[in-house]
Amino acid sequence: MLPTEPLPLHHSWPIFERGLRLSEGMLDIGYSPGLAGDGPFSCDLTTNRLTWSDATFTLFGLPIGVPPKRECVLPMYRPESRAAVERLRSHAIRHHRGFTIDAAVDAPGQPFRWLRIIAVPDIENGRAVRLRGVHQDVTHEYR
Repeated sequence: MLPTEPLPLHHSWPIFERGLRLSEGMLDIGYSPGLAGDGPFSCDLTTNRLTWSDATFTLFGLPIGVPPKRECVLPMYRPESRAAVERLRSHAIRHHRGFTIDAAVDAPGQPFRWLRIIAVPDIENGRAVRLRGVHQDVTHEYR
């Protein structure tokens, strides 16, 4: 297994806690906990179609409103971050768990930054159908 360092924050967590579904309303597109640089997103797991808020487009330096393609966004993650994100994402989808990870991103025309990804799968009929969450710019935590 590839090391995930220097990614100190990476783990998965249950999306159900004592009967409370943690994802409901927490990470909807348009929701923002009020932190500067937050960017809500969702990904349809059948089509890999991404839906982003304007803030997410800005974090990745992409034109607002142009539908992003996952295969074009993934190379913006540094290789060690991309590998860790993909492993944790797959685990979260397979085991119906939320996850948190800090990832290094080199987006074209943007300064290097660290993004914290917090995401949960949406489950329908026992199957993960969507992943939704938020990207938070946490570069200041790494300075």
